[in-house]
Amino acid sequence: MYVLSGGIVLGTTLLGLLESSVAIPIPTILHIVSENAFNIGWLNDIPKNEEMIIWNIRLPRVLLALCVGSSLALAGAAFQGLLRNPLADPYTIGVSSGAALGAVFVLFFQVTIVGLGSFTLPVVAIISGFITLFIVFGLVRLSSRNLAIETIILAGIIVGAFIGSVTSLIISLGDRDSMTQIIYWLYGSVAMRGWEHVQLILPFMLVGAFMLLIHYRELNALALGEEAADHIGVNVKRGKIFILLGASLLTGASVAVSGSIGFVGLVIPHLVRLVTGPNHRHLLPLSMLVGGAFLIAADLVARTIIAPSELPIGVITGLIGAPVFALLLIRERIGRRGYLND
Repeated sequence: MYVLSGGIVLGTTLLGLLESSVAIPIPTILHIVSENAFNIGWLNDIPKNEEMIIWNIRLPRVLLALCVGSSLALAGAAFQGLLRNPLADPYTIGVSSGAALGAVFVLFFQVTIVGLGSFTLPVVAIISGFITLFIVFGLVRLSSRNLAIETIILAGIIVGAFIGSVTSLIISLGDRDSMTQIIYWLYGSVAMRGWEHVQLILPFMLVGAFMLLIHYRELNALALGEEAADHIGVNVKRGKIFILLGASLLTGASVAVSGSIGFVGLVIPHLVRLVTGPNHRHLLPLSMLVGGAFLIAADLVARTIIAPSELPIGVITGLIGAPVFALLLIRERIGRRGYLND
């Protein structure tokens, strides 16, 4: 499964570099990448415009889609494991909306924190998403003693709607040009992103992924319930904090560089779980690989389906993810009703 997933990632990456309005042969693409990355080349007289297209435009875009898709899928798998339900993901429980508010605040008011520089954007987005997560869980705790997934999603929708209104208020205060740019950004896109955006997400992605991947045992134990996990020696409170921190890092950094891209964290872990089973030792890394490949493919569709114009990538993931979410919700309801009848 790892070999297959890795092959899919390599295949979609190469396809993302190959397919566009300007056709560039595969040997030329491989030469440009190897020469710029490793100073190894074997072709002569490569046109400068082709080198600029591959190295400065397509490759950072494809790598950014890979990083964002991997981060969102891994965060979704972690949230689903923590809440013991496949309906949870950063988008449905409001974390993405909170991170988007923080990012819009930084972009609109041109905020720069001393000592952080360009990293102000992902840091504020991460903090905003983490605060939103605690608000959602706080509302759930006030309304119910147990963390029922329906209550969490309802609280996420309520908080997300309020945050969306605040975001719209901020956007409406600006001029038409800035309003258009921010609205398009909110739809989710990796277009017109360069190496600086890859550099922005990469450290947070690595730290967040490390925090989640090393806590796969806690996620496996939490599948039995918090009391059962505590009885077998798992530090539930400590594990939940690290899982929430790691998932918030991944979500906030992804939203900061690409806007709100929904349903990746919902669809991909569920599909991977159907193939590999619920063991998070394999579910987490495979979700990263498949999620990255999925978003590269979605971006490829977004920029070619109505070429020369482009669709926001969030439109593609929404068209795929919303029906899947509905099917999962119906399946969850039917399964629970059958359990009660038994």
